[in-house]
Amino acid sequence: MDEIEVPQYFICPISLQIMKDPVTAITGITYDRDNIEQWLYSNQNTTCPVTKHPLTKDSDLTPNHTLRRLIQAWCTQNSSLGIDQIPTPKSPLNKVQVLKLLKEPKMKLKSLRQLELFAAENERNKKCLLEAGVPKAMILFIVDCYRKREIDEGIEEALSLLQFVKVPAQDVKLLVEENDQILDSLTWVLGIDRMENSVSVKSHAVLVLKRIIQKSEHCVMERLKPVFFEMIVRILRNGIITQHGLNAALHVLLGACPWGRNRIMMVESGAVFELIEIELNAPEKKITELILAILFHLCSCADGRAQFLSHKGSIAMLTERILKVSVTVDDRAIFMLSLISKFSVTQMVLQEMLQVGTVSKLCMLLQADHAKYLKDKALEILKSHSGVWKNSPCFPDRSYYASLHMGINAL
Repeated sequence: MDEIEVPQYFICPISLQIMKDPVTAITGITYDRDNIEQWLYSNQNTTCPVTKHPLTKDSDLTPNHTLRRLIQAWCTQNSSLGIDQIPTPKSPLNKVQVLKLLKEPKMKLKSLRQLELFAAENERNKKCLLEAGVPKAMILFIVDCYRKREIDEGIEEALSLLQFVKVPAQDVKLLVEENDQILDSLTWVLGIDRMENSVSVKSHAVLVLKRIIQKSEHCVMERLKPVFFEMIVRILRNGIITQHGLNAALHVLLGACPWGRNRIMMVESGAVFELIEIELNAPEKKITELILAILFHLCSCADGRAQFLSHKGSIAMLTERILKVSVTVDDRAIFMLSLISKFSVTQMVLQEMLQVGTVSKLCMLLQADHAKYLKDKALEILKSHSGVWKNSPCFPDRSYYASLHMGINAL
């Protein structure tokens, strides 16, 4: 292939490969359809890759039949040299085809799989599926299964489709208003045990929940039920979820944290303990930041702090993360220690802080390049319990302690 000189105008400016389905944008530049559509759909509003002129994802792409025939003829002429033939592009998917599949009785598995194949094929098909109302149809299909308590074999395909063609943000509010069983149905899916590909199904269900939670009104968040949190904590406990699903589950919990009743339900479902268990496995930075953000909210109530301290590795985990992950993690960790220091501290906890190095870490943070408010918070913890810690080798003497205090105030 390297020895054959390919006409330059046969080459797509994006992929630098021979075009299979050349289309011309409104800027006059011709691209391979799949490449330019992927470019447009991966960038909500972008520019023409070549001219840099405005080019939105709704821009018309005109098939360049003449160029396609020239490319096909050239490929045929050079087939003996190893050049593959360029097939005639398939007719684009249209809304009528999609609606016909959606109207199949009981949404047959065959129809769902066909829709899934369409979605995976290219960005143009995703747009067509979206315009035909596939996301809403999939949500209602899952709700129907929930109402009948039927573990339909199409649930996996419906949830998978919702990853390809997501419910538009502007439609989430209306969907939830029209059907108050959407959250219940997705919670039900999380609780189903006898299902093939359980990890994939539950992960997809959590991803859909994340999108709904993030776009829902306050009234929806105020009506969440205990079983909602019980099912999420259950899949975290059992590990029946992908890494992508874990991230989504944590976002769901964090999104529900601003409401006091939700925090209480999370604590009652054992969320604090399970979050610590996940964090002890040293997950990636983003997961750690999410976990500590949730734990901070849950430790704002007495029961949350009690559950946190009941875990034998909680203080050690928190201590180890300070100055090791990110400023965001340091912030959450210090504020959690402050809450414990003020409202839930015992002699046993204070001794544990010495043993696992918490006191040393607080002293180290005073010397780190951190914001004054965070150093003040660390200093406040040290001062509050200096009577207990003052005889420890890791605790600074009075002169050092005083100089640090003056240095922080000068910041």
